[in-house]
Amino acid sequence: MILRFFRRDDGRETIQRLYGAIVASSRDPAYYTEYGVADSIAGRFEMILLHAFLLFHRLKDEGEAGKELGQRVFDAFCRDMDANLREMGVGDLTVPKKMKNVASAFYGRVGVYDAALGGPEAELVEALLRNVYASSPERRAEAGALAVRLRQLAAALTATPFETLARGELPLPAAGASPFVENTPS
Repeated sequence: MILRFFRRDDGRETIQRLYGAIVASSRDPAYYTEYGVADSIAGRFEMILLHAFLLFHRLKDEGEAGKELGQRVFDAFCRDMDANLREMGVGDLTVPKKMKNVASAFYGRVGVYDAALGGPEAELVEALLRNVYASSPERRAEAGALAVRLRQLAAALTATPFETLARGELPLPAAGASPFVENTPS
């Protein structure tokens, strides 16, 4: 037990905390009830991608340190996706092909969300409608609400110091709460 104090910290715990926070935020029930995201493997995958994107979007302006931190979180994401595929019964020979699809989906969405986040609201709504809501026109209102949420989260992370992220903290407010209003009891 005492030997744990003599271990060298290689940052794994920090990365696990950051990736764990991404997964925890993506599982917020409000996304599936209030925002109408499908509570399915595909819907949960999209929410993990969306929350990972938010972190990577924030880290891109942090130079080499941000790039390294982002790469380590991406590696944790890939390990998690690989483990989940195997847990779902995907065979060893098929996992690499599925992981290529996961990586392709990830990079495609990051590129689209990054461009859309800096563009007009309609562009972000369309990207979310296509990826999160499978282009279902009756989900346009939910996609619009999710676009507002995404912009709020991006702004909250922009205000978060890099040192906070480097400690493994990802201070994302719950989906039912505004990141700009402190929730205080009445």
